Amino acid sequence: MNQPPHELDAIATGDDVAAARTRSVGLDVLRTTAILGVVAIHVFGNIVGNPAIRGSGTWWAATVIDVANVWVVPVFVMVSGALVLSSRAHVDGPAAFYRKRLLRLGPAFVFWQVFYFVVVRMLMSHQHFTLVETAGLVFDAKTYTHLYFLWLIVGLYAVAPVLAAFLHGGGPRRAVIFASCTLGLTVVVVGLSGLATMHGDPHPIVLNALTQWVPYVGYFLAGWALRNVTLRAGWTIAAALATAALLAMTIWQYNGVAVPGWLNAVSPPGYYSAIVAAASVGVFVVVNSLCAHVRTRPVQRRGMLTTLSDAAFGVYLVHFFILVLAELVVPGLLPRLQTTLWVAIAVWAGVCVLSFAISIGARRVPVLRRLF
Repeated sequence: MNQPPHELDAIATGDDVAAARTRSVGLDVLRTTAILGVVAIHVFGNIVGNPAIRGSGTWWAATVIDVANVWVVPVFVMVSGALVLSSRAHVDGPAAFYRKRLLRLGPAFVFWQVFYFVVVRMLMSHQHFTLVETAGLVFDAKTYTHLYFLWLIVGLYAVAPVLAAFLHGGGPRRAVIFASCTLGLTVVVVGLSGLATMHGDPHPIVLNALTQWVPYVGYFLAGWALRNVTLRAGWTIAAALATAALLAMTIWQYNGVAVPGWLNAVSPPGYYSAIVAAASVGVFVVVNSLCAHVRTRPVQRRGMLTTLSDAAFGVYLVHFFILVLAELVVPGLLPRLQTTLWVAIAVWAGVCVLSFAISIGARRVPVLRRLF
């Protein structure tokens, strides 16, 4: 069965608008690679977070894999912006836009919050919460580790019609200026917060379910502003080297050895920092430039890349369940996952394969595809 393209949503779905005739190879590559990076962060983080082996070769290898993937969430948001802010997405007005998003995202939003809270937290992990604690987890977007992303999506959807109207009233120059100012303001606020903390006057940035989306608006806009940027070969190589250097700097920062205090204050190794923002933009532009010669293809030519890309959202949702299940059913897995690199690599590969298989299979079932 032919499925429509991911014209409107790179974060949540691969099948929003059948009217589109082509799809971007670069965006498919970015989305597929990013979801592999997300799983890597959650798997190799077991080693990175183990203080007993910090500084060892195993720890360093896991840290490189983990921290070098810090771009994945910002790039997911950029890919979404490149698609959700298109004029086609808003041609029927805000009401139609919201209705389509609600029908597509609503079931997944509710189901996975309940599933992870009840099945994974309470039944599998034997965690128990009072009614007040449960409400607090929901309000803080912490029903489970990765589900803050669902709130992030909803927030970006809520403001998308307003942003799109402003963008479409101007040209590419307006888009670049707007994205630069918004993303720049975000990293400045983060830097000021860090500097205040360094000088003994902490002003932490605290997000909840209703504000998760705010720091990502700049990335959202940048995806639209940079969607058609294609560098020549020489500039692509230079941008790739610069991006690699920025990611290496982030790894160095995370290690914490001989890192100036002002650097970690101004640009901490997180999604909203200046260095990570520049690296994320670099990944986005470099991959799109490398894929420029196969930038679009007819929707009907559905290959493996298209299938994997469309399944990425489902992988994001289900992979943590697979990981927790593996830790429960495989004797002695968790201690080895925290200390042994090859075990982490094997678990990462297994979780990716199973998650993709479940997501791809579920998307072929009319009822289940609403959840993936």
